[in-house]
Formats: sequence, structure tokens, C-alpha cells
Amino acid sequence: MIALVGVSLYAAKLRRMAAMAPHLTIAADDASAATAHEQRAPLAIASVSVIIPVYNEADNVEACVRSVLQETTRSAAPVEVWVVDDQSSDATLTIAQTLQKTFNDPRLHLLAGKPRPEQQLWMGKNWACTQAAEQATGEFLLFLDADVRLKPGAIAAAVQEAEAKQLDLLTCSPAIICGCLAEWLVQPILMNQLLAELDFAAVADPATETVFAAGPFMLFRQSAYQKIGGHRAVASQVVEDVELARRIKASGLKLELLLANDLATVRMYRSFAALWEGWTKNLYLGTQRNLTAVSLFAVTMLMLYSIPWLGLVVVLCKTAIDTVSVVDFLIAGSSITAILLHYDIRRSGGSASAIPTRYWWLSGMGGALVAAIAIASIIKTETGWGWTWRGRSLQLPDA
Repeated sequence: MIALVGVSLYAAKLRRMAAMAPHLTIAADDASAATAHEQRAPLAIASVSVIIPVYNEADNVEACVRSVLQETTRSAAPVEVWVVDDQSSDATLTIAQTLQKTFNDPRLHLLAGKPRPEQQLWMGKNWACTQAAEQATGEFLLFLDADVRLKPGAIAAAVQEAEAKQLDLLTCSPAIICGCLAEWLVQPILMNQLLAELDFAAVADPATETVFAAGPFMLFRQSAYQKIGGHRAVASQVVEDVELARRIKASGLKLELLLANDLATVRMYRSFAALWEGWTKNLYLGTQRNLTAVSLFAVTMLMLYSIPWLGLVVVLCKTAIDTVSVVDFLIAGSSITAILLHYDIRRSGGSASAIPTRYWWLSGMGGALVAAIAIASIIKTETGWGWTWRGRSLQLPDA
């Protein structure tokens, strides 16, 4: 019964937040695109440097680069593309070199990343981004993860939005693509939780300290990026995207977070192992190591998603060996109602993340797995045991 109340309140909140979430879209055709541009005119056409840091991205680098180069043929803005290989141990660099020869496009630049400086701690993609940013010439810097695929008109739409609102950082959440079963179990639940708790207006409000950023797609005004010290200033940060957004806001610069299903897609993880490593890497750290909040989150996920299924299973097992009571009927009824609300939750969240309702009926398993990820994230971050990203050990300065 308590679980049903919780699921009902959560479903209502998610519907409300999904309806309020701001979207950045691309005009459907050239005529409407022209109209949209006229409505925002007069706007100078700014140059853009697209920076793609890659480390062991053999499965992604080609598709990502192709999507950017093909997209930029339609972009009104001057564009250059920087791919920087962070000393990959797989075929990433070879694939990128082949692409450079195949395209023979003067806009495409490839950097074979240098070893990380030994005198400073560099985490994640910060060193790779720094090397490219130091050579980029665009008025805007667009940092893309290799698992992002741009859609036609994406860069122009993002730059126009940033120019129209005089933004210093526009960070966009692409449509989420799920492939393996683990992704279908975990990604919808975590994306829904972000949507339910994220106050987009507060993120954009300079009077608040609320910050958030979507690392796969971050468009900086070059002058703002330099003012906050860029990725070099957050070299030791594992969750560097949020820290960069925090520095933007702390410097009195303008930040906005938008949903951008129309601009790009992203498939964050391609296997259970990658998903487990990725989310346990940054879930706890993303809350600034708030033990209470993450522990409560784990309990909440079990209550919302797993307990209704557990209650139903218990009643069904009891019917096979004993007489069913009125209380059992109430438990079964509330459990079934809560489970049906899982579909409504998935549908509402899907309007923001673009994740279909497929496998919604496995939400009970998903809730248990998300709770396990939360607990593992606490343990990994606090102890350093198995805390890695793509095989690289993560160690905080104070660990």
C-alpha cells in the first residue's frame, strides 16, 4: 500500500516535470528554418570548433565523426572538427587516421594525444579536451562524446539558441538509445529520476546555485571557457561536466540546460559491464558524495519499482499453499496497480529521454539493479576498490 502511494506520487510528479521540461528543436524544413532564423535575427554567424575526445572508442569514433562532418555540410556556421585520441590501446587512432585520409576534409583535424603530465592529476577526458581546446579557433567550442550522433541542423540550432539568449554554456541532453537488456533496465529509470528531480529553471537562474550539465553535448562560448580555465581547471574532477557548469555559474556567466532529442542521439553504454562501470563511477560522486541522499535513493528505487513485484509474488505464492485473506487481496490489488503505473512512468519519461516503453514490465528488476549500482558507487568511490573507467584507475586527491 505504501509502495502504491509512492508510485502514484512519483508518476504524477514525473508527468508534471516532463510537461515543463524545455526542448531545443530543429525546424522541420528549410522554409521553417529560415523563418526561425528571421525570428531570431539579426544574429552573427559564429564559428564553431567541434572537439571529440576519444579513448578506446573503436566502436564509436567513425560513426560520430561521420555524423559531424555530414551535419556540418548543412551548417551556416564555419566549422572545424578536432578529434583527439587520448592514447587509446585499441584501434581508435588507426580508424581516425583512415577517416582523415578518406574524407580528405580540411575541416577535420586529428591529434594523437600526448601522455598525461606527471606533475598534475588528470581524470577522464580532461587532458584530451585541453589539448584540442588549445588549438581550436572557433568562437564556440562544442564538446561531444564519441557515442553522440548529430542530426542535420544540430550545430546551427544550438549556436543560434546560444546567440539568441547570449548563453555562455548551452548543454543539451540528447535522445537516449538503448540496445542491450541492461540498458533497457537501467537507463529509463535513471533518466526518469534525473527528469523528476531536475529543476531546469533553477539551473538557468543566475540567482541559484543549482547546476547540472549533460557531458555528451556541451557548447561553450570560447571566451567563457577561457575565463573559467577550461578543462585544465577541472583536471582532477571525475564528473567534470557538472564542475565546469558550476564554474560558469559562479563566474556570473549564463548557463542553460535543454533536452535535445531533435538534435542528437547518444548510446552511453553497449554492455552490462560498461554500464556498471560507468554509472558506479559517477553516480555517488555526482551528488558530491552525499551518503544520505544516495542511500535514500537506493531505498526509493526498491520501493517504487521492486517492492510492488515482490508483494505480488508473495501473494501468488501464498495462494498456492494457503487461503487468501482480505489483506492479501489488498496487497495484490495495490501491487498490480503500482506495476501498471510503471508503464505511465516510462511513457512520461520517454517524452523527455525519447526512450520507448519497451520492457517496461521489467521495471522491478531495473529498480533492484539501479539500487545495487547506487550502493556499489558509494563503496567504489569511498574505498577505490574497482573504481575505474575504461580500465583506467580513478583515484581522488583526498582518497
